Amino acid sequence: MIPRYTRPDMAKIWEPENRFNIWLDIEIYAAEAMEKLGVIPKGVAAKTRKLAKFDVARIDEIEKEVKHDVIAFLTNVAEYVGPEARFIHQGMTSSDVVDTCFSVQCTQAIDIIIKDVDRLLAALKKRAIEHKNTICVGRSHGIHAEPTTFGLKLAGHYAAFKRCKQRLKDARKEVAVCMISGPVGTHASVDPAVQEHVAKKMGLVAESVSTQVIPRDRYAAYFAALGVTASCMENLATEVRHLQRTEVREAAEYFSKGQKGSSAMPHKKNPILTENICGLARVVRMAVVPAMENVALWHERDISHSSVERVIGPDATIALDFALNRMAGVIEQLLVYPERMKKNLNSLGGLVYSQRVLLALTQAGVSREDAYRIVQKNAMDVWDSDGEKSFAALLKKDKIVSKKLKPKQIDAIFDNAFYTKHVDKVFKGVFG
Repeated sequence: MIPRYTRPDMAKIWEPENRFNIWLDIEIYAAEAMEKLGVIPKGVAAKTRKLAKFDVARIDEIEKEVKHDVIAFLTNVAEYVGPEARFIHQGMTSSDVVDTCFSVQCTQAIDIIIKDVDRLLAALKKRAIEHKNTICVGRSHGIHAEPTTFGLKLAGHYAAFKRCKQRLKDARKEVAVCMISGPVGTHASVDPAVQEHVAKKMGLVAESVSTQVIPRDRYAAYFAALGVTASCMENLATEVRHLQRTEVREAAEYFSKGQKGSSAMPHKKNPILTENICGLARVVRMAVVPAMENVALWHERDISHSSVERVIGPDATIALDFALNRMAGVIEQLLVYPERMKKNLNSLGGLVYSQRVLLALTQAGVSREDAYRIVQKNAMDVWDSDGEKSFAALLKKDKIVSKKLKPKQIDAIFDNAFYTKHVDKVFKGVFG
């Protein structure tokens, strides 16, 4: 990812220094276990821990010759450790180091992302409670449907991200595995006790059975969880974008002092943050299919997955980390316009209450088919007037309706309290 969309803590996870530090830890912990098994002499791990260093530029230089990153790393470490370096990496394969490291990096990354989701959840909860009873119009197909509250809108997104958090926690568990099983995963050249020891030291779980790589269905589940989170984030961002449209103007991104919206039109206040978030969500989801395709490898291993993961690992996590924090900031500073919400709700002369009229007529003895026809006829008159006519007034004048419903009954239908009577119960279910 480019620096513009990269936050420092997430970037550090994918930098060479962190990767090589993890590799070194894996090698030293493996050496500790091998010492206990008598495979290598006592003291190798301690001396390696004391003397081992690496130089990224030197590793790159060696790799240009040997064309193998793990060998280049081990060669560079040996330059610092000395003769005992020959005991490092005993019986292990490159994948033992690379895959276990990738698992560690993925867990480090998702820990940050879970914290990002927590920040967004806190913002959504606060704003949802603030606007629990702020009446606005609900829309289906982009068309006015029935009244709802802005708090309920936000509560729905809160519930979605609460589910996302659980998926992310499950994904973390899925990838937090260690593999030190040697060539083709038989443990013939490296005892299972080594894997157990390294796993414990690294805060991972030992892989139950591997080939020569950690099974890639684990990482497929990981990136799928990132993708779903990105989609939920885009759903929320899209809602904000729609509400900020000139014709709607019910909510908007915060527009700071001195901010400019357009190089050509000084009046513009564009939803640039949420548009950016929608774009970054696509970048995150772009990693999902390649991660799925990585599951199918040749026999015990090939490295067709490797190049993919070198790209999607950093890109997907960096993009999601940045976008989630931006989304949290948008919600924290979101401008909400209750009066505009009321104006929009009433802009069609009361048509949003049509279902209640329909139901009232059926309860008064009119067949559903006839009731629908009567309500729709009056509704279309109001619709064609662009909301200039009053739906309630037309209903009171309608001969069939007036015989079945008294004026006070019709007026009662247009009471918004009907639509908010269960809001508290819904909020209790969402927020506890």
